[in-house]
Amino acid sequence: MSLSPRVPELSALDVLLSVGRLGSMGAAGREHGLSQQAVSARVRSVERQLGIKVFDRAATGVRPTAEGGLILEWASHILVSAEEMASGVAALRGERDAAVTVAASMTIAEYLVPGWTVAMRHKFPNVVASVSLHNSSDVSAQVQAGQADIGFVEGPDVPSALASCEVARDHLVVVVPPGHDWANGAPVPVADLARTPLIQRESGSGTRLTLENAVPDCVPPLLELTSCTAVKAAVVAGNAPAVLSSLAVAADLTDGRLVAVNVDGLRMPRRLQAVWDPDRGLRGAARDFLDIALGSNTAVHSR
Repeated sequence: MSLSPRVPELSALDVLLSVGRLGSMGAAGREHGLSQQAVSARVRSVERQLGIKVFDRAATGVRPTAEGGLILEWASHILVSAEEMASGVAALRGERDAAVTVAASMTIAEYLVPGWTVAMRHKFPNVVASVSLHNSSDVSAQVQAGQADIGFVEGPDVPSALASCEVARDHLVVVVPPGHDWANGAPVPVADLARTPLIQRESGSGTRLTLENAVPDCVPPLLELTSCTAVKAAVVAGNAPAVLSSLAVAADLTDGRLVAVNVDGLRMPRRLQAVWDPDRGLRGAARDFLDIALGSNTAVHSR
C-alpha cells in the first residue's frame, strides 16, 4: 500500500510541532537553525499538502486551530514512532550504549522534553534519545517493565517499586475562552466546577488524576483528549472549560486566547518527577538525560 500524498515529511512535522509548542515561527526557527521565513514557508507547505489550516496567525504569535490541534497530536505520535525506529536501528548496529529510551507523560513530553532532547543532542551528539508518550500511569508501567530506561510523570503518586526525584513543579489551572460566562473574573464555587462537564485529559493522565484527587465528585467529562494542544483547541472551539497544566497555558493566558478561572479555595500544585528502576539504576545516557532535566529547573527534591 502506497503512502498517502497527504502525509508530510518527518522533518516538516518536526518543525510543525515546534511551532505549536513554542507559539512562534521565530522561536521554532531558532530551535531548528532555520530562518523565520523558512519556518513560515514550511508551515504553509504542510497546510497546502494537508488541505487544512493548522495555525491561526496573529501579531502575538501563532496558535493551533481546532483541526490543527488534532493534526499536532497525530504528528507527535508519528515522530515518537520514528524516534523508536532510530533507537532500534542503533541497537541493531551495536550502539546500545549510545541510546536512551525515555517514557514521558504528555504534558512533560510536550513542554519540557523537547528542550531536554535538544540539549542532549548538543552535548552528546552520538546519543540517540528515543521518547515515547504515555499518560503517567503507563509511564510508570513502562519503566517497571524495563521498556524505558527513565520515565517522567506528573501524577500525584509514584509506585513504591520505583526510585524518583523531582525535576520541576507546576500547578493546574481552570481555563475558559474569553467569551465564556466564567471569564468575567468572579470566583466560581468548587461545586459549580464539579457539576460542569469539562474537556479533560484521558483517564490515567497525571492531569486527570490530580483533578480527581482535588475535586473527587466531578461529573463525567464533556470530551476526553490525549494531548494538551488538542484540549486547548477544543476549549476554544467548544466554549467549554478545561483543567490544564500551567506549563501548557502560560502563553495562551498572556495573549488572551484563554482566561484563567479563580475557583474558590481550589489549589492544584504538582510535582513533576523522574522515575526509574532502582535495581537497574541509571547509567550512561540515562543518567546524562536526568542531569540535563535537573539542570533545566531550579525546584529539585529527591527521595
